[in-house]
Amino acid sequence: MRRLLLALLIAIGLSPAGHAATPGFMHLERSDADNADLDRISAYLNDMHTLKGNFVQIGPDGQVDEGAFYIDKPGRMRFEYHAPNPVLIVSDGTTLAVQNRRLNTVDHYPLFSTPLSLILSDNLNLKRNPSIAGISREPGELILRARAASSKMNGNLTLVFTAPNLELRQWTIVDAQGLSTTVSLRDVQTGITLDPSLFKLPEANSFTKSGD
Repeated sequence: MRRLLLALLIAIGLSPAGHAATPGFMHLERSDADNADLDRISAYLNDMHTLKGNFVQIGPDGQVDEGAFYIDKPGRMRFEYHAPNPVLIVSDGTTLAVQNRRLNTVDHYPLFSTPLSLILSDNLNLKRNPSIAGISREPGELILRARAASSKMNGNLTLVFTAPNLELRQWTIVDAQGLSTTVSLRDVQTGITLDPSLFKLPEANSFTKSGD
């Protein structure tokens, strides 16, 4: 459960400015092409206000989990794991709640103490973000490498976008123990209307299936 939460908190966002660098990345000089691509990615993420889709997560032990996700910027998101995984993660724009249906527990975290605050922001500038470690290109892909850290967790993050038309398709987090978790996005829709009830924080004794 702790590793699942770690992967979600780190991998959806990038580290807030001011946190110490994570070992394993060196600051490199950026080319004009790198800066142009960082501007493109920033604009893409800033223009993306609502989205939903499905995801497939492969954990460090090879376990495969699937689910659905919903994002309504700024600040609101829902990651809903399919059974038998008991986890639901919801942010209402201020608080992040993690529900475990099996244990009938709900843990709360201040949203803006987590890396989620950046990916859920409407005002992102990756070119000026000290977390960015590098950017590279593969056929049909633009790959962004970053340090991900908060006061209690750290790791290295890789975000994969399609190219030349930008779409976020995958991220991989390598945690402080060197264990990796990869999340791939499927059937992503943007610019859609989402039911505000999706982002209502769960209670320990209830679980509501999503809808739109």
